[in-house]
Amino acid sequence: MHAPVSAARPNEPPVVISGDALLGAQAVGLPADAQSYPPPGQAWYCVVVLALAVMVNFLDRGILTLLVEPIKADLKLSDVQMSLVMGFAFTFFYAVFGLPVARLIDRRSRKLIFSTGIAIFSVMTMVTGLATSFWQLFVARMFLGVGETTSGPSAYSLLSDYFPPHRLPRAISVMQVGFVLGTGLSLILGAWVIGFVGTSPQFSLPLFGHLKGWQVVLMLVSIPGFIVAALMLTVREPARRGTQRQEAAPLSEVFRLIASNKWIYLPLFIGMGLRSAQMFGTQNWGPAFYGRTYGWAPSMIGYIGGLSIFVSMPLGLVLGNWLAEHYWKRGRADANVRVVVVSTLVSVPFGIAFPLMPSPWLAVGCFLVSSLASIMAAAPENAALQTVTPNRLRGQVTFLFLFIMNVVGMGLGPIIVGALSQYVFGEAGIRYAIALMGALMGIPALLIFWKGMPHYGAAVVAGGAEIR
Repeated sequence: MHAPVSAARPNEPPVVISGDALLGAQAVGLPADAQSYPPPGQAWYCVVVLALAVMVNFLDRGILTLLVEPIKADLKLSDVQMSLVMGFAFTFFYAVFGLPVARLIDRRSRKLIFSTGIAIFSVMTMVTGLATSFWQLFVARMFLGVGETTSGPSAYSLLSDYFPPHRLPRAISVMQVGFVLGTGLSLILGAWVIGFVGTSPQFSLPLFGHLKGWQVVLMLVSIPGFIVAALMLTVREPARRGTQRQEAAPLSEVFRLIASNKWIYLPLFIGMGLRSAQMFGTQNWGPAFYGRTYGWAPSMIGYIGGLSIFVSMPLGLVLGNWLAEHYWKRGRADANVRVVVVSTLVSVPFGIAFPLMPSPWLAVGCFLVSSLASIMAAAPENAALQTVTPNRLRGQVTFLFLFIMNVVGMGLGPIIVGALSQYVFGEAGIRYAIALMGALMGIPALLIFWKGMPHYGAAVVAGGAEIR
């Protein structure tokens, strides 16, 4: 545990620090009582509930991607319109109201805000299932984005006060299991339901009348959210660590922090924006790609896609967490961002290659490797942001990070793929749209992450980012 750290600022000699010293670097200057974290039982209970919340969130997202073709056919939508529903509509609420909510998170009960958001998310998921036109679907998805607005900043702020920095990637990795379960179950459950409703394209429900199969699916997946919202209220609110304020820090202070540490934050923000655009573009149009390119039925796509996720993503989360802790123990201050670089280096080439494969099984294999490598970065990148950001600003900085990931990534990613498919390659050539998206977004992201890595490591050694 005494390996040197090659994470110095430009034109300065490399910083050398032991692994034991690095684990305590974040504690420098804090009083003794500030070093004690909540009991592990409370901390891990919070992680489990957060994982369930993430599962509910991605259950809705994943099932919608599997229902692209039925919804398009029933509501007579184009690829671009469907892209707007899957991406931009969902991120609109986050773009408009995310910052006020993040400021509220920095000074009010995070668990209460989170619980309220999940409840609203569940109601709007049910409303989405009642849509009968493009605009009804668009507006319902727009207000459904309140769940994402409250969940991200609250979750990461809670975890950063429950776990010390060197344990934070592990906690986030466990929380991200909810992403795996939500995405995988959505495809498998969606495949089963699609197979079930294949002989009964229309249902009659009390109070709601006649509904199509895809509408019934969306209404059913809204139910678990109400249960998770109630569970969130049983989580204990941990004491905030660091300097406390009654009021949230002004936005100008957040921007001064980022401006003073632009080589720390901008690579994380821009790199994630590019990578998430590729990820969401591929994720949202993946089922349509397998159907249009290889002729697979939606049920087949769901089962294979869900099983692939259950295989690749848990392994990726474990590997990413192990690699981050391995670098920590070797004394590398840039451990978290270093994992992000490795993840991007492996995932991007396979992400470009998978839609170009001559057979569906080769495509599944390449996508499995790409997914495994991509999810490795999920916990370390979020932990990287929390580790260097002052507590009083974490909610707002996390909002900006998630704003880029959601509004730029999820908002634009599906639209770019849909537009390339509709206007450039044609619907049958969606494979080329996905591959081009991977090259345009993934390669620059890798270079940007690499550029920011030494600056991030130097900030960790210095005890975090500061406003200068």
